[in-house]
Amino acid sequence: MKIMAIIQARMSSDRFPGKTLHQVNGKPMLQYLLERVKRCHNLDGLVVATSVEESDSPVEMFCKDYGVMCFRGSLNDVAGRFIDVLANYPCDAFVRVNGDSPLMDPQLIDLGVNLFRQGDFDIVTNIYPRSFPKGQSVEVLRFSSFCRDYEKMVNDDEHEHITRYFYNHPDLIRIHNFSSGTDSGGIQLSVDTLSDMVNFERIINNMDRPHWEYSWFDILSIMNSLQTN
Repeated sequence: MKIMAIIQARMSSDRFPGKTLHQVNGKPMLQYLLERVKRCHNLDGLVVATSVEESDSPVEMFCKDYGVMCFRGSLNDVAGRFIDVLANYPCDAFVRVNGDSPLMDPQLIDLGVNLFRQGDFDIVTNIYPRSFPKGQSVEVLRFSSFCRDYEKMVNDDEHEHITRYFYNHPDLIRIHNFSSGTDSGGIQLSVDTLSDMVNFERIINNMDRPHWEYSWFDILSIMNSLQTN
């Protein structure tokens, strides 16, 4: 079974335009995410999915320089963008990763992929319900199921948030959720605003070894120490 990661990333964020390539300690945010996802052991490939808008040309240029595959598709129909990615990079299943998650724990992706390989599911997720921090979301989707249900997505929200249809129809979809065992769903580790970016930079600056060696739980420990100092 071939499973690849698709990272959706764009520059035209409403709350923080340009955040995808915003520099933190000399590296764009997207590079941090790529450095972590590339440490996964159970993936068979990786592609960045951005849009055809001119504002996203720098994303394509960065991917080319960094040596990672990049595909450009629709800006607003993100589900359609993924369909086009899958037509060009066929696989049995894919992991959807959001570009605003520079501290994504690769061990969580590996866990989700392992669970998917062991079961008979349309989607393996950790956000239904969410018990991990935002920015640690794992969604592993079956290729055939996603293509089938793409035709059933009827509103803009489902096309923009590509797994929304799955969660809106749990009686029709084989969903397997895994939990952190904690109530951490309200913690913010994704980067949506300038304030989030400042927090991300503070976390990075308080690491004393390569950032990809820190699990999500290690990162929470750093956050807690920053809040008490």
